[in-house]
Amino acid sequence: MTLALHFVLDSGALIAAERHDEWALRYFELRARGLARLTIPRVCLVEWWRGRTDRREKMLEAASVVEPLGEDIAKAAGVALAKVRGATAVDAVVMATAALRDGVVVTRDVRDFAALAAHFAGVRVFGR
Repeated sequence: MTLALHFVLDSGALIAAERHDEWALRYFELRARGLARLTIPRVCLVEWWRGRTDRREKMLEAASVVEPLGEDIAKAAGVALAKVRGATAVDAVVMATAALRDGVVVTRDVRDFAALAAHFAGVRVFGR
């Protein structure tokens, strides 16, 4: 049995992969080899989606899960927003998803998640 790592991709990681940035494409390669699970929080689609393209469709198909905004994630993100000054709602949802689904956040800008990482102490954040 292979242990698959679980990565939660934010909007920046999706944009980077769509632009063929090698660091972001590695996560999709790991998924293709069965070594990783990829989750895309559905709220990230709002920031990323600018119209249908074949590339976007393939990326969505490659994801293991497109995570809806469930009550558990919404509550955890809301608590984080109340405690972490300057955090955005979408970033809080990404961190809450990773925290509640035992995942690692993948982002283009690690600094955006620094304050939230203190709130979600067990969540690791990977970037380029």
